[in-house]
Amino acid sequence: MQILGRFAWVGAACLTLAAATTTTAQQKDDKDAKDPRDNDKRPKISLKAQPTISMAPSRVVLTAELLGGANDFEEYYCPSVEWQWGDGTASEASSDCEPYEPGKSQIKRRFTVEHVFRAGNYRIMFHLKRRDKTVASATATIQVRPGLRDNGQ
Repeated sequence: MQILGRFAWVGAACLTLAAATTTTAQQKDDKDAKDPRDNDKRPKISLKAQPTISMAPSRVVLTAELLGGANDFEEYYCPSVEWQWGDGTASEASSDCEPYEPGKSQIKRRFTVEHVFRAGNYRIMFHLKRRDKTVASATATIQVRPGLRDNGQ
Protein backbone atom coordinates (compact mmCIF):
# COMPACT_ATOMS: atom_id res chain seq x y z
CA MET A 1 0.00 0.00 0.00
CA GLN A 2 2.83 2.35 0.83
CA ILE A 3 4.30 1.95 -2.68
CA LEU A 4 0.97 2.88 -4.27
CA GLY A 5 0.86 6.00 -2.12
CA ARG A 6 4.32 7.02 -3.34
CA PHE A 7 3.33 6.50 -7.01
CA ALA A 8 0.18 8.55 -6.48
CA TRP A 9 2.27 11.36 -4.96
CA VAL A 10 4.76 11.24 -7.87
CA GLY A 11 1.87 11.29 -10.36
CA ALA A 12 0.29 14.28 -8.65
CA ALA A 13 3.65 16.07 -8.61
CA CYS A 14 4.11 15.43 -12.35
CA LEU A 15 0.63 16.77 -13.10
CA THR A 16 1.34 19.87 -11.04
CA LEU A 17 4.64 20.40 -12.86
CA ALA A 18 2.94 19.93 -16.26
CA ALA A 19 0.24 22.45 -15.33
CA ALA A 20 2.86 24.95 -14.17
CA THR A 21 4.84 24.49 -17.39
CA THR A 22 1.74 25.03 -19.51
CA THR A 23 0.84 28.17 -17.60
CA THR A 24 4.40 29.49 -17.92
CA ALA A 25 4.42 28.84 -21.68
CA GLN A 26 1.08 30.63 -22.07
CA GLN A 27 2.31 33.57 -20.02
CA LYS A 28 5.45 33.76 -22.19
CA ASP A 29 3.30 33.74 -25.34
CA ASP A 30 1.15 36.51 -23.83
CA LYS A 31 4.26 38.61 -23.09
CA ASP A 32 5.59 38.09 -26.63
CA ALA A 33 2.32 39.30 -28.17
CA LYS A 34 2.11 42.98 -29.09
CA ASP A 35 -0.98 43.38 -26.97
CA PRO A 36 -2.30 40.64 -24.63
CA ARG A 37 -5.82 41.47 -25.80
CA ASP A 38 -4.82 40.38 -29.36
CA ASN A 39 -5.32 36.75 -28.29
CA ASP A 40 -9.03 37.52 -27.79
CA LYS A 41 -9.25 39.38 -31.11
CA ARG A 42 -7.29 36.80 -33.17
CA PRO A 43 -9.58 34.63 -35.31
CA LYS A 44 -8.96 30.88 -35.20
CA ILE A 45 -8.30 29.09 -38.48
CA SER A 46 -9.62 25.73 -39.67
CA LEU A 47 -9.11 23.77 -42.88
CA LYS A 48 -11.60 21.23 -44.20
CA ALA A 49 -11.30 18.92 -47.20
CA GLN A 50 -14.29 17.37 -48.97
CA PRO A 51 -14.08 14.43 -49.57
CA THR A 52 -11.35 13.21 -47.25
CA ILE A 53 -11.33 9.70 -48.76
CA SER A 54 -11.97 9.17 -52.48
CA MET A 55 -10.98 7.33 -55.68
CA ALA A 56 -8.41 8.70 -58.17
CA PRO A 57 -8.49 11.01 -59.90
CA SER A 58 -10.21 13.00 -57.18
CA ARG A 59 -11.38 16.60 -57.25
CA VAL A 60 -11.17 17.81 -53.65
CA VAL A 61 -12.68 21.06 -52.37
CA LEU A 62 -10.64 22.70 -49.60
CA THR A 63 -12.04 25.45 -47.41
CA ALA A 64 -9.98 27.46 -44.93
CA GLU A 65 -12.12 29.49 -42.58
CA LEU A 66 -11.35 32.14 -39.97
CA LEU A 67 -13.66 31.71 -36.99
CA GLY A 68 -14.33 34.20 -34.19
CA GLY A 69 -12.09 37.13 -33.39
CA ALA A 70 -12.26 40.69 -34.61
CA ASN A 71 -13.52 41.44 -38.14
CA ASP A 72 -10.83 44.10 -38.52
CA PHE A 73 -7.88 42.08 -37.13
CA GLU A 74 -5.03 43.94 -38.84
CA GLU A 75 -2.57 41.06 -39.05
CA TYR A 76 -5.08 39.07 -41.19
CA TYR A 77 -6.11 42.00 -43.40
CA CYS A 78 -5.27 41.61 -47.10
CA PRO A 79 -3.06 38.53 -46.75
CA SER A 80 -1.41 36.45 -49.40
CA VAL A 81 -2.51 32.82 -49.37
CA GLU A 82 -0.36 29.76 -49.97
CA TRP A 83 -1.61 26.21 -50.51
CA GLN A 84 0.87 23.35 -50.25
CA TRP A 85 -0.77 20.32 -51.85
CA GLY A 86 1.29 17.58 -50.21
CA ASP A 87 2.52 16.32 -53.58
CA GLY A 88 5.51 18.66 -53.85
CA THR A 89 3.57 21.49 -55.51
CA ALA A 90 2.17 24.73 -54.14
CA SER A 91 -0.02 27.65 -55.22
CA GLU A 92 0.05 31.23 -54.00
CA ALA A 93 -2.33 34.15 -54.49
CA SER A 94 -2.53 37.72 -53.26
CA SER A 95 -4.99 40.58 -53.57
CA ASP A 96 -4.74 44.32 -54.06
CA CYS A 97 -6.49 45.99 -51.13
CA GLU A 98 -7.24 49.44 -49.83
CA PRO A 99 -5.01 50.64 -46.95
CA TYR A 100 -6.01 49.21 -43.56
CA GLU A 101 -8.36 51.35 -41.43
CA PRO A 102 -9.09 50.20 -37.84
CA GLY A 103 -12.79 49.55 -37.26
CA LYS A 104 -13.56 49.89 -40.96
CA SER A 105 -11.44 47.34 -42.87
CA GLN A 106 -12.86 43.81 -42.95
CA ILE A 107 -10.83 40.61 -43.09
CA LYS A 108 -11.71 37.87 -45.56
CA ARG A 109 -12.95 34.87 -43.60
CA ARG A 110 -13.27 32.10 -46.19
CA PHE A 111 -10.81 30.79 -48.76
CA THR A 112 -12.02 27.98 -51.04
CA VAL A 113 -10.18 26.14 -53.79
CA GLU A 114 -10.43 22.88 -55.76
CA HIS A 115 -7.49 20.62 -56.54
CA VAL A 116 -7.24 17.29 -58.38
CA PHE A 117 -5.27 14.52 -56.67
CA ARG A 118 -3.95 11.19 -57.94
CA ALA A 119 -3.77 8.07 -55.76
CA GLY A 120 -1.90 8.60 -52.48
CA ASN A 121 -2.07 10.13 -49.02
CA TYR A 122 -1.72 13.89 -48.84
CA ARG A 123 -1.18 16.44 -46.07
CA ILE A 124 -2.44 19.78 -47.39
CA MET A 125 -1.19 22.94 -45.71
CA PHE A 126 -2.82 26.36 -45.84
CA HIS A 127 -0.76 29.45 -44.94
CA LEU A 128 -2.08 32.97 -44.43
CA LYS A 129 0.87 35.33 -44.95
CA ARG A 130 1.65 38.95 -44.40
CA ARG A 131 4.85 40.22 -46.05
CA ASP A 132 6.39 36.72 -46.43
CA LYS A 133 5.66 35.91 -42.76
CA THR A 134 3.12 33.17 -41.99
CA VAL A 135 0.56 34.62 -39.55
CA ALA A 136 -1.76 31.60 -39.49
CA SER A 137 -1.76 28.08 -40.86
CA ALA A 138 -3.83 24.92 -40.85
CA THR A 139 -3.54 21.40 -42.22
CA ALA A 140 -5.85 18.69 -43.51
CA THR A 141 -5.16 15.15 -44.65
CA ILE A 142 -6.82 13.20 -47.42
CA GLN A 143 -6.53 9.72 -48.84
CA VAL A 144 -7.04 9.03 -52.54
CA ARG A 145 -7.30 5.36 -53.47
CA PRO A 146 -6.39 4.05 -56.92
CA GLY A 147 -9.25 4.28 -59.40
CA LEU A 148 -10.16 1.85 -62.19
CA ARG A 149 -7.78 3.57 -64.61
CA ASP A 150 -4.88 3.22 -62.16
CA ASN A 151 -5.08 -0.61 -61.70
CA GLY A 152 -3.79 -1.83 -65.06
CA GLN A 153 -1.19 0.88 -65.71
